[in-house]
Amino acid sequence: MGDKATLLREADEAFTELRRAVEGLTDEEIRRVWLGSWGVREILIHISGWHEAMTPALGRIAGGEAPYPAGTYDDFDAWNARFVLQKTGVKTDEVLAELDASHTNFVGAARSVPDQHFEPGGGARELFEGTGPGHYREHAAQIREWRRAAHDRLGTAITDAGTARI
Repeated sequence: MGDKATLLREADEAFTELRRAVEGLTDEEIRRVWLGSWGVREILIHISGWHEAMTPALGRIAGGEAPYPAGTYDDFDAWNARFVLQKTGVKTDEVLAELDASHTNFVGAARSVPDQHFEPGGGARELFEGTGPGHYREHAAQIREWRRAAHDRLGTAITDAGTARI
């Protein structure tokens, strides 16, 4: 299996891990703030935001161009805040639907990029790994840890079936 095929498979597997990490959470749990000023909702919104920002970047790479002008995304925190602010008031089910759709679009755009761009040092590799599988794993791990910590702290498990008494 080539680098591109491996990365695409890893993206789908890591995305499944992310979706499992949030599976069974109630709307209240998804909205609960626990990571600075963010909860699961904001994490998912910012992942979708990066998908939406980087999907056209993959298209530009496929066309032999730079993914975006230098310096555009240097301030990640500002972009993350912007992504979340843009989705103020959006319902949780819409956030989840947008996450799924943006992942599908992001991976679809990656499929159209020539394979050589996914080789080590290729123009799409780091962008794809950082926005896709690496990003999903980072946040899935945070969410799983938050769920474990809630169990330890509250004697309540925020499990795959929602909140359950221990």
